[in-house]
Amino acid sequence: MKRFWKDVTVDAERGVRLDDRPVRTPGRVPLLLPTAALAEAVADEWREVTDDIDPRAMPLTGLANAAIDRIAPGPAAFAAGLAAYGESDLLCYRADSPPDLVARQAALWDPPLDWARDRYDVHFEIVAGVMHRPQPEATTERLGAAIAARRPFELAPLSPIVTITGSLVLALALAEDAMETEAVWAAANLDEDWQAEQWGEDDLAVKARETRQRDFEAAARFLSLVS
Repeated sequence: MKRFWKDVTVDAERGVRLDDRPVRTPGRVPLLLPTAALAEAVADEWREVTDDIDPRAMPLTGLANAAIDRIAPGPAAFAAGLAAYGESDLLCYRADSPPDLVARQAALWDPPLDWARDRYDVHFEIVAGVMHRPQPEATTERLGAAIAARRPFELAPLSPIVTITGSLVLALALAEDAMETEAVWAAANLDEDWQAEQWGEDDLAVKARETRQRDFEAAARFLSLVS
């Protein structure tokens, strides 16, 4: 679809309007945003359209659509899917060598785990290697409850954050302002960065990482705008 509007505004209900016509989700529901800051950011995406509408250039709009159309009808089931990542959180699976990698993982991954231990009164099973080890039932239940308490407009950005990082703990730390966006990204990409330092970078891997980073940063921004 090509741009057909001249003006983009935000109405009193924090809905985005194109020449006074409301923007609707793919499910034909009015696109109403929970905060003025998010509404203006979504409106800016529509203002920046020059010719054809490219959904890839409008990540905040896409996340808002997901919150309304996909998550709001069944937030508990959606949250349960994210909670499952607590069973195999990236931060719990460590290298046993070389010493430099072991030390780097401890430096970047121990602090968010320590935060989660204090915040949710949980214990984590730390594994050397990649063989799965179940987390204590109380841990998965409490982390699951923490994600289930989130609203649809929080779950929408948390979904790509969890899936891109592979860590429910990192996502919750970001949501609760216990970590900065850059620190979460660095922790999530520690192993990949290490491999690149040892063996060099692959062009395809670099491009894939850039795509993941754009999606991650858009989700982190969206999350900050709904707080």
